[in-house]
Amino acid sequence: MPKNPTSPARGRRGRKALLALSALGVVTAMLSPVRAGAATAPAAPSGAASPISDNGQLRVCGTKLCNSQGQAVQLRGMSTHGTQWYSQCVTDGSLDVLANEWQADVLRVSTYVQEGGYETDPARFTSLAQKFVDGANRRGMYAVIDWHMLSPGDPNFNLERAKTFFTAMAKKYKDSPGVLYEIANEPSDVSWSTVKSYAEKIIPVIRAQDPDAVVLVGTRAWSSFGVSDGADEKEVVNNPVNASNIMYTFHFYAASHRDEYLAALDRASDKLPVFVTEFGTQNYAGEGANDFAQSQRFLDLMKRKNISWTNWNYSDDNRSGAVFKTGSCNAGNFSGTGVLKEAGVWIRDRVR
Repeated sequence: MPKNPTSPARGRRGRKALLALSALGVVTAMLSPVRAGAATAPAAPSGAASPISDNGQLRVCGTKLCNSQGQAVQLRGMSTHGTQWYSQCVTDGSLDVLANEWQADVLRVSTYVQEGGYETDPARFTSLAQKFVDGANRRGMYAVIDWHMLSPGDPNFNLERAKTFFTAMAKKYKDSPGVLYEIANEPSDVSWSTVKSYAEKIIPVIRAQDPDAVVLVGTRAWSSFGVSDGADEKEVVNNPVNASNIMYTFHFYAASHRDEYLAALDRASDKLPVFVTEFGTQNYAGEGANDFAQSQRFLDLMKRKNISWTNWNYSDDNRSGAVFKTGSCNAGNFSGTGVLKEAGVWIRDRVR
């Protein structure tokens, strides 16, 4: 989705699927699902209870995300906005609130490639991403390292940049249980085979440094399993990425993405390990009125099936999808519900 605060909304994300989605068989999970663990401890104490200390190194078990004991877990948390615009919203104060008041399990750190992001200063944006990942990990939260490619939609356009970025990140975090790597935010206007080919080039780059971490693979048509382009999850089910310990990402915006998206997520998660790394209660541009009823249907499904999620977004952008009221970040106001927009109050209750 378009996250530049000055850019117009992009319409292609909200395209109605042209084809009816067909049903897939159910795979029964033989796992005991648990919440990732309440992040109630302060940032500093070593050994305090937290999602990371409770669960350790995550891995994929069948269609589930599992902890080091082989139990299925559901991570719940927030995604940053683009760090080129809203780094002031990711501070010691805001991360303390996210870990302790919101009791989040995970922070998704979104490094845009274009739109004034990584390509303009790779060293700066790599350092910034590491700062925020470290901040989350110190507070016991997992971090999703999000390579936020958006436009152009072919992830291969940024292949060499991605190799450089993920080599640096995987070298730093190779001994850390607290990271997951999201290698392509929202591929678009390309075939699934193109996305798959990209994934099979990038995953070995990460594995060369960090062989154990979970890798998250974006799906076609803005991470909708192809639904936004009239396809469905069968293209991934029938032609999966040739790699282990991976999950596939799904994104939705409840005011725009209705029952066909909900049904696709339900079916896909029966066959594939899925992580919802981005969603909102608004329209596909992250703005407009909130549809909390439809959002709750998605959240109920994700709770029932232990699908982890991060909500867009932990910033004070003027759009309704940003949780903080405009001006909160510069003022350093993060605590409580008085600084939150309507969507912020709602999602805070559900992260907790």
